[in-house]
Parts: sequence; C-alpha cells; structure tokens
Amino acid sequence: MTQTQTGKTFTRMDESTAEEWATIGAETAKNQPRVADRVLDLLRSLEGITDGFAVNQLTHCLQTATRAERAGADDEVVVASLCHDVGKAVSVFNHPAIAAEILRPYVRPDVYWMILVHQDFQGRHYYQHFGGDPDSREQYRGHESFGLAERFADEWDQTAFDPEYDTFPLEHFEERLRKVFSEARYS
Repeated sequence: MTQTQTGKTFTRMDESTAEEWATIGAETAKNQPRVADRVLDLLRSLEGITDGFAVNQLTHCLQTATRAERAGADDEVVVASLCHDVGKAVSVFNHPAIAAEILRPYVRPDVYWMILVHQDFQGRHYYQHFGGDPDSREQYRGHESFGLAERFADEWDQTAFDPEYDTFPLEHFEERLRKVFSEARYS
C-alpha cells in the first residue's frame, strides 16, 4: 500500500475504514475554499473567449450579474448569473449543463434549473437565425421556475453584450461568490 498526503494507506475504497473517511471528510471541508478559487479561475479564463460577440464572455457574465444585482436579485441568483456561461471554458455547446452542475450543490433548485435551461430560453432571441425553434422555452411552460428563467434570459442575459455598459468588475462579486460556494447545501 502507498501512503497518501493525509497519512492514509488504502489503495481501494473497499479496503478503507471509517477513520480514513473521517480524515478525508475533514480534509475536504478544510479545502472547500478551493472551489471558489477554481470557479474564479474559470471565470477569468472567459476573458479570452469572444467568439464574434461585441464583448468577451467574462464581460458578458459580469454584465449579466450586474443587471441581476441592480434588479434586486438575491445572492444565489446573482452568483448564478455571474457563472451562467462558465461552462464555455470547456464546451460552448454543453455550457448550460456544465455551469448548472457546478452550481447545483450551492444554489436552490430553482436557480440551478434557471441555469440548466437558459439556452433554450435565450433561443427566443436568436434560434431563428440557425433554423431552430425560437419558442423552445415553451416546452418548459408550467414549470414552477419558468418565470425566473424567463426573467434571467430576457432581462439580464440577452441584454448583456454592450461594451459601453457600466459593468461591475469581478472583484465586486468575489466575496458573494465565495460565500455561495463556501459549503454545499443542496442536493
């Protein structure tokens, strides 16, 4: 067996002990701040992605969060608005699911869902240019969080590509982001 950084020696989970898992749990909790660090790194990486838009994707995310904050959204919605396109650091086509899963343990279910479906809600504003159905959001009508997703898409996200908009910097949101990502609260 090989010794790990925590002094534990199992090399297979089926040979582990409760004591070893207690140590792993404590180490994981102690290192929870790195989640926010990684999310901030992903957000910063969006600065290099423009893909033909008038602003880079970091600026777009900052504008979306700025608009949400100015509209009086709560911390979870503001942080989710900030992080809604963070998945584009990995895959543009899969970005809503990636961002939603990063957020899932840290935000309420309605906020998670808002991010998960945001592209179909955005489709109202551009799907027709790609031969898609601009009414894609209608498949979700009746969902208890439909109104939140609609507000996010129509009022904050689709309007957040303006190089002249008075946008809050990433540092403005950092403390709130760290608070939201400080502990997993939802399943």
